[in-house]
Amino acid sequence: MAAFLYKVGRFAFRRRWYVALVWVALLGLAGFGAASASTATSSSFSIPGTEAQKAFDLLEKRFPGGSADGATARVVFKAPEGEKVNDAGNKAEIQEIVGELESGSDQIASVADPFAANAVSQDGSTAYISVSYEVSSMELTDGTREALEEAGEAARGDGMTVEIGGDALQVMPETGVTEVIGVAVAAVVLVITFGSLIAAGLPLLTALIGVGIGASLITALANVLDLGSTTAILATMIGLAVGIDYALFIVSRYRAELAEGREREEAAGRAVGTAGSAVVFAGLTVVIALAGLAVVNIPMLSKMGFAAAGTVAVAVLIALTLVPALLGIVGKRIMGRKAREAAEVKDKPEAKPNMGTRWARFVLRRPVWVLLVGVLGLGAVAVPAASLEMGLPDDGSQPKSTTQRQAYDLLSDGFGPGFNGPLLVVVDTKGSSDGKAAVDRVSQEIEGIGHVAAVTPATFNEAGDAATITVVSKDRPSSTDTEDVVHAIRDTGTDIKDETGAEVLVTGATAMNIDFSEKMNNALLPYLALVVGLAFLLLMVVFRSLLVPLKAALGFLLSVVAALGAVVAVFQWGWLASLFGVEQTGPIMSMMPIFMVGVVFGLAMDYEVFLVTRMREAYVHGETPGQAVVTGFRHGARVVTAAAVIMMAVFAGFIGSSESMIKMIGFSLAIAVFFDAFVVRMAIVPAVLALLGRRAWWLPRWLDRILPNVDVEGEGLRKELASDGPPEGPSGREREPARV
Repeated sequence: MAAFLYKVGRFAFRRRWYVALVWVALLGLAGFGAASASTATSSSFSIPGTEAQKAFDLLEKRFPGGSADGATARVVFKAPEGEKVNDAGNKAEIQEIVGELESGSDQIASVADPFAANAVSQDGSTAYISVSYEVSSMELTDGTREALEEAGEAARGDGMTVEIGGDALQVMPETGVTEVIGVAVAAVVLVITFGSLIAAGLPLLTALIGVGIGASLITALANVLDLGSTTAILATMIGLAVGIDYALFIVSRYRAELAEGREREEAAGRAVGTAGSAVVFAGLTVVIALAGLAVVNIPMLSKMGFAAAGTVAVAVLIALTLVPALLGIVGKRIMGRKAREAAEVKDKPEAKPNMGTRWARFVLRRPVWVLLVGVLGLGAVAVPAASLEMGLPDDGSQPKSTTQRQAYDLLSDGFGPGFNGPLLVVVDTKGSSDGKAAVDRVSQEIEGIGHVAAVTPATFNEAGDAATITVVSKDRPSSTDTEDVVHAIRDTGTDIKDETGAEVLVTGATAMNIDFSEKMNNALLPYLALVVGLAFLLLMVVFRSLLVPLKAALGFLLSVVAALGAVVAVFQWGWLASLFGVEQTGPIMSMMPIFMVGVVFGLAMDYEVFLVTRMREAYVHGETPGQAVVTGFRHGARVVTAAAVIMMAVFAGFIGSSESMIKMIGFSLAIAVFFDAFVVRMAIVPAVLALLGRRAWWLPRWLDRILPNVDVEGEGLRKELASDGPPEGPSGREREPARV
């Protein structure tokens, strides 16, 4: 592989302008596709194989025209102090708004008058208008949204409190200025690392081109592939981080080759042949981890994983082709003035040990202590993970300043916490001899279940072979008591089916969330086994060792559990919540742990591959295991540190998002990268390698014969170059390549 990538690097360097133009053209085409694509018409959320999804599908068949997947809204009114909503003036005003909503858009399916639908609280202080739409929230026109937002403006002026909840006002999440700050921090880190504005700007430029292509393609295909609104944001988050890192690895190795006196084209070839090999395998681990999300069998999550994996693949291709092309375009300026002056000095004094060298030597002297401190420290941070509770965010997790959150609170105060997440029980009476009696039995059984606040009368479809019953829990939708109610109804339904033949199914947003969380929990271990197993095999091929990949996988698991502990402490327990803008604590988003595992595993392997590859390279070339560790840190610690800080800055930038899902994922990825890069890779890894010595690189002979030799450390490339003797200029000078 190293020999092939060496040729790719030299070709891209020689044909620099053609390569650059190809990538610019691809960016332009992707941008044109995104600009001309129609707006995504839907963002469906389905959970195949769950009872909630089965009930939802049954609703669409038996209640046609019911807009089961349409957007919904609740316009909530609270009367002024000392008044009631059913006072003559307030009632007339609310009923007038009902009429305005009905005539405000042709996308309206139904508008329920609160006084006819019994949607007034017992104390008369609160009422709400239920609005259903014929289309999903993504298909609502701007005019429809404006009509909804303007509803109740006159009532507000007369002293009533009016707020709007539901998914009809759902819009693309805002990421805030902190995202820009993350990129700015990355730029500062790159300038400090390279000491050159050109060298610092090149990784940023190539990463932005890669993200631009990836995000544009996602936007262009969003309507065709039914991609959710957060897909492009998550792909951007991951693509930007890995794009900067991969370019950073190539540029760093290129500068090191130039410092050894090689001509520019040769240096570009060797950089892509060695660091590029590490980039390919690091990228493969990220792609495996993201594409592996498909094993969960939740379409939305699979699409998010594939989209992000595609963006990572683009980042790898750019690092291998566009980066060496741009290195040819910028010329010697990639080194910076001080580096160029140092390269011109013939009799160079011996360089002082850098920070990476000094740290590696310290770890080699105290490996047991470093290992204990690292493991025990992460273990302590991981303790809160034992209290992990998972669910999906609703309007109760929105910032308190939003109208959705205020409507949620008004409904909770006026009608009870469970009113914000009613359960919809669907009874299929096709297999029952007496459908009405079976439905009455279902209602009676549900009323006898603890923590049930209300059960509405059953509503039959026109054919009379299905009915719906709305059940309101006494507790908030995300509580464990509400989850117990769902399971109790399902247990009761099993008995009723055995006795009457009627099938009882529970659905609704709350039941969907419960089923989703359970499915994510059940998929976590198989997913871990698949991703860690495949990556273990991949790293075994890269390092030709059994213990190094095993150590990499165990270290990753430790950093992930510690990161989960930190997430629970902040988002569930509320520690330092105000610092991170968390206004409402509660269960951890169900998809966050498995998504974090997928992303962080791939990113952790980036550091593992880049850092340990240099150690493996030094060991193969004759250094002792201890010397190889020091050599790896001397060449790689600075770059890995810069890469980790950049990733943390990019991920932390998304903590400013208004979307709780994006905020939580941004925090979890940033803290996981911190733990994995600075504790696991920088401390635990060298300590373990120091304790293992030569055993770290042991591989059974029979396995050595079976595994393909991909030559990531470039040993085969060195031999090939030594025998071919490619022309190189004298030290510090270069042979000008042919102009193209």
